[in-house]
Amino acid sequence: MSLELSIPVESGAISALLDAAEHPAALVLLAHGSGAGKDHPFMSGYAQAVAALGCSVLRFNFPYMDAGKKFPDKAPTAVSAWNHVRDWAAENLAGDLPIFAAGKSFGGRMASVAVSEGMDAAGLVFLGYPLHAPKKEEKLRDEHLYALQVPMLFLEGTRDPFANPQIMADVASRLNEKTELVWFEGGDHSFKVARSGRTPEQDGAGLAEATTRFIRSVLGHRS
Repeated sequence: MSLELSIPVESGAISALLDAAEHPAALVLLAHGSGAGKDHPFMSGYAQAVAALGCSVLRFNFPYMDAGKKFPDKAPTAVSAWNHVRDWAAENLAGDLPIFAAGKSFGGRMASVAVSEGMDAAGLVFLGYPLHAPKKEEKLRDEHLYALQVPMLFLEGTRDPFANPQIMADVASRLNEKTELVWFEGGDHSFKVARSGRTPEQDGAGLAEATTRFIRSVLGHRS
């Protein structure tokens, strides 16, 4: 059962949910995409499945989502939220556990920006990295990624209009050697496969095995 939490920030609080693993190997901080918050079935399906496989997950809302606003926070606000959540989790939840930063689309991109600006993370997990806007493949959101030295896992659907497969593969090939790119055949930006019959919870849960395999690989290399 998910535990409701409130993370204090200067302007009030950030709402969060903790899905705790019984014997966690790591703590995964999870941010949502631009259009739906931490309570979305995709997010809950993913978080609960990752926890069942041995990594606790703290999913949180960006300030705009808690405020009921339609449009995402600007990058400085979103990065500040990431830093607050990371610092609070390190002090109050993680103990000796390594902390990974994960996010759906916008949430993952903002995590990578935060890490590029100094936020500490054992690794980054992207659930559909928004490499470019649909049909705007000439404007890539990749510049800050090349300097990152943390392990990175990109989980991508082959039919995602935000990530042309050829361009995504080329970008990933030029990132650090601890980068992994895993494709989900037929998946769109929400990893929905046409006529699959899967629920959003199942679509999210379907990413858990690749996530925990990556985390355990990173931890194995660190030990």
